[in-house]
Amino acid sequence: MRMLIAAAILAGTLLQLAAPVRADDRVEDHERARRALEAGEIAPLDQILEEVAAHHQGTVVEIELAQEDGRWVYEVELVAKDGRLLRLRIDAKSKQLLAEDDD
Repeated sequence: MRMLIAAAILAGTLLQLAAPVRADDRVEDHERARRALEAGEIAPLDQILEEVAAHHQGTVVEIELAQEDGRWVYEVELVAKDGRLLRLRIDAKSKQLLAEDDD
């Protein structure tokens, strides 16, 4: 019984710590990306996807755009033809592949 109560308390605590994603956050992220594109700080997503397709066969399942150490980076996850999950980090302006990891 004590284990069940402890598990319930832990679950409740974890739920409180989980920050929900608000619609405002998504709009703000979209606007930040749009401004970066208009300012020439990043390449359009379709160009990034063309580069990915030219060098990797598979299906893109997730894309994120983040600013890291003053530079924009696209993080692309794709399922390769052989079933591996590939994580690509691509410089968002130069379209240069920065890192490639597979699981």
